Amino acid sequence: MTRTGTNHAQLRRALRREVPSTVGLLADEHDFTAMRRYRTFVFDDHTTYLRQVEALLRTLAGQGGHTTVTLFDPEEYAVYCAETAIDPDHPASRSRFTAHLAATGARVTYTGQPLSTLLPELVDTAVRHATWEYATTVLATAGDCATCGKDIGEASFAKAARLLARLLDAAGPGTHHLVCSVRATDDQLLAVLHAHGTTRPAAVDDTAAAEFTAVLAAGIALGAPGGIVLRTTTLGDRDRLHGWRLAGGTLVPLTEAEVFAAYCTDATTGEPVSPEPGVDHRAGFPLAPDPDDDWTTHH
Repeated sequence: MTRTGTNHAQLRRALRREVPSTVGLLADEHDFTAMRRYRTFVFDDHTTYLRQVEALLRTLAGQGGHTTVTLFDPEEYAVYCAETAIDPDHPASRSRFTAHLAATGARVTYTGQPLSTLLPELVDTAVRHATWEYATTVLATAGDCATCGKDIGEASFAKAARLLARLLDAAGPGTHHLVCSVRATDDQLLAVLHAHGTTRPAAVDDTAAAEFTAVLAAGIALGAPGGIVLRTTTLGDRDRLHGWRLAGGTLVPLTEAEVFAAYCTDATTGEPVSPEPGVDHRAGFPLAPDPDDDWTTHH
């Protein structure tokens, strides 16, 4: 039964607005080229492909439904097709893989933003998702401490959370930008966190804080080289840079000279670079003692 005066086409359009859509996007030229091996993939150049994707996104948005965009990785696609015994050279297989990504992978909601905005956001989201998966896998597989029997992953995460809380508390007022870097076995893990120190505790995004804590915890669990840099911006004052290195399961303050060297050295070439104007390089400040810290004793 339908409402009086509502025809079938109108009903289908109304129903379409309630069906979510997901678009798998080949973000760069390398991935696009990899997909051209398949006969049923009809695009010849990446620029045309991106224009058509953007037009499709606008069309879907115009229909009033919810649309997400996910990063389509050709290598992951080939593995997925092999594991599920489906033909990779078929549009239905690509659609099925995209649906799989919508449930398990990184995705961004399309709200009408241009591709020049959407692409960097999507890549950044995918990198954060991969970092989170790597860090949580490290913590989940760290095992138990041979001395005290505690789960090393859980203990590392709890310790990292306390370190972050003490760091933010000591940072004081201002807008804080923190970067945690950990050199894992086969990758460089990075996490970024923004905090506003106008309240106690400092206001942070819960998801970003969890990601940041997981990366720091992975460094603690692995005993890997790493550290944190903090940039604080206060209205009417110069920005301040502080730094700490990760050692023995805790954060050891860097000296002013070490902070300057870290910020004024090209990470790729090792050559010195000019310091940024309007920025003070300062030593990392000591953190308050942690009454629950027994890391060096047990781990």
